Amino acid sequence: MKNMIIGQSGGPTAVINSSLAGAIEAGLSSDKVGTIYGMINGIEGLLQDNLINLSDVFQNRPSELNRLKLSPAMFLGSCRYKLSGQDEEMEKLIKILEGYEIGYFVYIGGNDSMDTVQKLSNYTISHGIDIQIVGVPKTIDNDLNGIDHSPGFGSAAKYIASCVREVAYDTSIYSIKSVHIIEAMGRNAGWLTAASVLARKEDLDAPHLIYLPEIPFSEKRFVEDVRQKLEEYNSVIVVVSEGVKDEKGEYIYAKTGKQDNFGHTQIGGASSYLKEVVEREIGCKVRALEPSVLQRSAGHVSSLTDVEEAFNLGGVAVQGALDGKSGFFSTLRRISNKPYSVEYTMENVDVVANTEKRVPRGWINKSGNDVTREMIDYVRPLIEGVPQTPYRGGLPDYIDIRHLDARKQPYRD
Repeated sequence: MKNMIIGQSGGPTAVINSSLAGAIEAGLSSDKVGTIYGMINGIEGLLQDNLINLSDVFQNRPSELNRLKLSPAMFLGSCRYKLSGQDEEMEKLIKILEGYEIGYFVYIGGNDSMDTVQKLSNYTISHGIDIQIVGVPKTIDNDLNGIDHSPGFGSAAKYIASCVREVAYDTSIYSIKSVHIIEAMGRNAGWLTAASVLARKEDLDAPHLIYLPEIPFSEKRFVEDVRQKLEEYNSVIVVVSEGVKDEKGEYIYAKTGKQDNFGHTQIGGASSYLKEVVEREIGCKVRALEPSVLQRSAGHVSSLTDVEEAFNLGGVAVQGALDGKSGFFSTLRRISNKPYSVEYTMENVDVVANTEKRVPRGWINKSGNDVTREMIDYVRPLIEGVPQTPYRGGLPDYIDIRHLDARKQPYRD
């Protein structure tokens, strides 16, 4: 028997722990797997030999595994560490893995995390090292290639659509003219912003305007759009991606110049900037609303479809590793919308590492300020279902994460 190690990386989602739970269950159920370890804070924690024994925590404790499945964010913690791929670094990693007799390496994350899977699997394969390296996808941005939709997106989409609908109800009580600008996450892909369209129903037209980064943003056209909507509605609700750019390809909000560890510009504040534009050009009451990190880990309004698919993808990845696959990630393909169904498989990690999937131009209207029926049909099945989240004291009772704080005691129930 060989041991297994699992890590989580990148930004959190409401269901990334569901994938972890699925991977742990698959590992515990296999006679090929001995002990299951977890990296505390991803590959960075592994380099520091900072691990937790997941077998000790979850063996013969199905209720605790279910609690993990329904908890948001990352039980194992995260990092934004980019492997250099240099021999010295890779040799250090392999030495640690071999010290724990690891035969199966599972990494849960997005585009950049799959870069880690790609580099590590390329190294082990080229050096004849018998460790199977596989990935499990996740991201609220839904910008991963090689998969119909990313785990985490459905729940974030449900949260954004719920927020927009509730803001629409709140603003409907006043007869004065007002504009509310809601900023959704999405650096280069506007999937999450587009999902706000689900807030609409027979008696509710909000959001009235939707702007994605796939379409160059014109400040002049934006002001005209808002003016026109204000002629029709007392309250106009706009949803805009944080990463919208002007015709020159520059973010509409002044950039800080700061970058993260992957070289991405740190952005934000599009809604605040547009609030100033509306105040200056139109002069009505305006509010800028930025859900920020709230949209990433809103487990209390997660999608059951998202939870179950994330869980299944964790198990599929482990089975792929047990079958000898390395340099692959678990994925799903949509079979139909009505009834909604998907199939699971494994795909080469090269198709997803360091790439981005954008919203098709045909799913955005000609004016660039709304989305089409194709987008609605694509997103709607992904938000269905309500998980039976455990509650205690009137609040969600998520899993214990004290092990992520060195000042506190190790994990125990």
